[in-house]
Parts: sequence; C-alpha cells; structure tokens
Amino acid sequence: MSTLTVHEPVMKSEVLEDLDVRPGGRYIDCTLGGGGHTRALLEASAPDGRVMGIDQDPDALERTGRVLASYGDRFCPAHGNFEAVAALVEKHEFDSPDGILVDLGVSSDQLDTPERGFSFRFDGSLDMSKAPTLGMPVSEWLGIVDESQLAHVLRTLGEERQSRKIARAILEAHRAGELTGTAALAEVVEKAVGGRKGSRIHPATRTFQALRMAVNREMEVLRTVLEEGIRLLPENGRMAVITFHSLEDREVKHTFRRHEGKEVSLFQGGSEWRGDPPRVRCVRRKARMAGDEEVAHNPRARSAKLRAIEKKETE
Repeated sequence: MSTLTVHEPVMKSEVLEDLDVRPGGRYIDCTLGGGGHTRALLEASAPDGRVMGIDQDPDALERTGRVLASYGDRFCPAHGNFEAVAALVEKHEFDSPDGILVDLGVSSDQLDTPERGFSFRFDGSLDMSKAPTLGMPVSEWLGIVDESQLAHVLRTLGEERQSRKIARAILEAHRAGELTGTAALAEVVEKAVGGRKGSRIHPATRTFQALRMAVNREMEVLRTVLEEGIRLLPENGRMAVITFHSLEDREVKHTFRRHEGKEVSLFQGGSEWRGDPPRVRCVRRKARMAGDEEVAHNPRARSAKLRAIEKKETE
C-alpha cells in the first residue's frame, strides 16, 4: 500500500467562500482523494457540521479515512463513483446538503503511483483506471477500439490536432506488443508527431489526458454529477466545481448557464423564464482562478478554474 501524500487543496479559501460554508452545515466532497478539501469543510463547519467524502478508490478512502478519523461521525466516508451521488446520499441518509464540491483534478497519489499509469514522468503500467477493481485499463481498452474510434477520442477529449497519426501509431505498437508501459506509450506518441519541436509540454500530454478520460467515462460522469448535484440541493444550497482543462470547464459553464436560464420578453407583454429546471443563479459571472502566490506554491493549481451556483426558490 502506498503512503498517503499530503493533499494541497486547490483554492481552499475560495471554495469555502463560494460554498458559503457555515457551522452546523452539511456538505459533500464528491472527490475525497487526499482529504484536503474535506478537512477544510470540516474545520469551517465546526463544531457540529458534517461532511460526506466520496471516492471510488477503496485504497484512497481507507487511507484518508484514517487521517480524518479524529473528526468522528462528523466525517462520513462513502465508497462509490460520484456519478452515483444521489444513491450514496440516500444510502448514508445525507439528504439536503448545504453544499456540494466537485474537484476534477487527478489526485497526487494517483499521479505519483507508477502502477496506476496516470503519468509518464516515470514508467508504469498502462492502467489509468481511477477504480482499479471496476474500470477497464487502457491496455485492454486499446484492444477493442479501431483507429477511427481512437482518433475521435484523442481529438474530442484531448483536443489533439494530430489525432489520426497518433491513433495509427498507438494501435500499430499495441498490436506488435510494444506498449509495455507508460514510457513506451509516450515514446510512440513523440515519434508519431516528430519530436517535441521545442515545446515545454510533452507531445503525449493530450493523449494521456484523452485515454484517462475515455476509460473512466469522465465527461459522461461529469454531466451526471452536475445534474444530480443541482437536483439534490435544497433552496439556497450551493455547488462548486473545480476544473483543470477547457473541455471540463465548458461543460460546467454551459450546464450552469442552462439552469440559470434567462427572462425572455413576450410579444404580448410581460416576460417568462426559460431554462432547465431546477433554477439556479451563478455565484460569480466568471470563473475564479488561483492567485500567483498559490500557483508558485502549488504549480498544479495554475490551470484550475472554480465555478459555483446557488439553487433558487422554486417558482
């Protein structure tokens, strides 16, 4: 079992502010991970607030649960994918949460554990599944997709412009038995695009992102948790989401704006609200980003964006 990395929660003070965390409140951290945000929620809601922490990785849930054990029954660990947040709320009798947080970053423990295969900073197995006992590893997934399907994933989830060339090279290497790990995959991608060409960003970065998102169904899961989270909130309850790349941020922004809706003037006079129920208001018009001081201390925060909504009274 790997040791627990101290989790540096991104935009901790901004999250607490946008969720309007208060003593005695009930909050859900949909992405427990190392427990940094959960601990902050527990501290800010003291002395009697409660926090449910959800994680689909049983190892992370057990390790972080030990760290947060001192909070007693104020901390409620919940095993499962946050896609099933509604079912977990019912199971643990945690209804009407005052706030819900979703941090879409990959945890430090996952990135720094070679056998999980999330990073090519060191060689590891081609896994990338966030739930080792549930998800399909990349090594198996590559055996059931064709070149067109893989190129589509690289183009849509990784926003990779050379998707077709990379897809062909990856599948050829896979069929030849050459994809022995993350280092080999990164090398195949780099050769396919003709090297780094002076860029500071490794050419395999977008490919790794796309593959991870595909095997974990990340966009589908995100859409579900956004809709379910909004539905679960009581009046004046809030939801905050931290994203780390443009694809996720666009999904969050568009979902929140659909539920915010707008008043439309009617030809016959007056106006009516048009949008997706239930209705919300955006806490801020623009996404918040980490400050220079935080980015200098925690470089992983540099691409983070925070958006939050508050559920409005049913009309």
